[in-house]
Amino acid sequence: MQQAAVATSAPVEKNNPRITNGWAMYDWANSVYPLVITSTIFPIYYGSVAVNEQGQDMVNFLGFNLPGSSLYTYAISASFLIIAALSPILTAIADFSGRKKLFLRFFCFLGAASCAGLFFFTQETFVLSVGLLMLATIGWAGSIVFYNSYLPLIATEDQYDRLSAKGFSLGYVGSVILLVLSLVIVLKPDLVGIDPANKALPPRISFLFTGLWWAIFGQFALSRLPADTGRPDHMPAAQGNFLLNGFHELSNVWQQIKQLPMLKRFLLAYFTYNMGVQTVMYVATVFGDKVLKLESQALIITILLLQVVAILGAYLFARLSEAIGNTRALSWSVAIWALICVAGYFVQAGWSFYALASVIGLTMGGIQSLSRSTYSKIIPENTPDTASYFSFFDVTEKLSIVIGTAVFGIISQVTGSMRNSILALIVFFILGLIFLFRMRGQSLRSNATAEEPQMKPAAL
Repeated sequence: MQQAAVATSAPVEKNNPRITNGWAMYDWANSVYPLVITSTIFPIYYGSVAVNEQGQDMVNFLGFNLPGSSLYTYAISASFLIIAALSPILTAIADFSGRKKLFLRFFCFLGAASCAGLFFFTQETFVLSVGLLMLATIGWAGSIVFYNSYLPLIATEDQYDRLSAKGFSLGYVGSVILLVLSLVIVLKPDLVGIDPANKALPPRISFLFTGLWWAIFGQFALSRLPADTGRPDHMPAAQGNFLLNGFHELSNVWQQIKQLPMLKRFLLAYFTYNMGVQTVMYVATVFGDKVLKLESQALIITILLLQVVAILGAYLFARLSEAIGNTRALSWSVAIWALICVAGYFVQAGWSFYALASVIGLTMGGIQSLSRSTYSKIIPENTPDTASYFSFFDVTEKLSIVIGTAVFGIISQVTGSMRNSILALIVFFILGLIFLFRMRGQSLRSNATAEEPQMKPAAL
């Protein structure tokens, strides 16, 4: 395989604190969406609105009568499937045109504006609001792939782990700050001059704040990222429209990926263990509610605990990877996740649940941060096609979420117990460990062929 040629435009100064700090701040900006909208305040508010006149969990959506809770999961799943289908094409267009920042800006403001628009979410605007929820999800998921693609462009390889950990840590900190502020408004509205009798207004204000937070801090990050360079010189002049050129660029990257054995092995490992990781993260709150019968306050405390401990986990595993290598550090993390599944089968309400939540938070920060930085080390050095490469990472993640949560639901429905579903997830982690072990003892740069002698080795 021929190594991708480097664009001749002025190179970005790597490890520039202004640029790297700005990049990490986008995690601070966008992480409020998964915490406030996906995990805490919005689902509770949605459940209070998505009911019929008798107060039952049933809504009419575009002429179809279905449970409101089911519609919520369908909307989220559809959003992830849409972005999974679109991101490879859009990232290829961004690489071809040299406009990564333009696409990042578009998805940032699409998501932020849609979140802010949820301020108007009432039963009268139900259909429109579900559409805004989907657009917010698409904006969040769409921006992440372009954001991640900047990592190998702005930092040297020895800084990937620490910078990735810094981004996730800032995301955890920022999202906790906004969630605490939102909870003050929701639980103590009189402190900010809101009539406590108006129970619908405080959560809607939190949705508005989420959108504003995302847009304002997202703009701060965007202002510090390097400007779009235009079409890289190694790419031919555009012939036809950008969509056709995007397909062509995507095909080129796909042909390259097929000749990169280490990248394929990592994506397979990531796909399997991430099915378990993401499923646990998505169902942890539901598990605490339905199985352990925890109060809402206890669940919120648990979510905050996960975010705070994850900060430590991100940095801890970044240091561990420096000492023993990325693959070994990831293997340790995946092994801990397998043990979490066993413990989850037996856990009861009380101190054991909070202890398990602490371990989940610790490994959650580590495995997410290390997965991103490890992938950055595996893609070809100096390639200008980073967005296209990260689109495959993004699609792998989204498909693992869809399959993992579906398997969890099916096992729970068939066996009648979510505990069985939690225990069954151990299979995903065991498979992930097996695929990671296949990478042990090899260089991250063993993608290189005889035609690529200049690619330096990186320890696994």
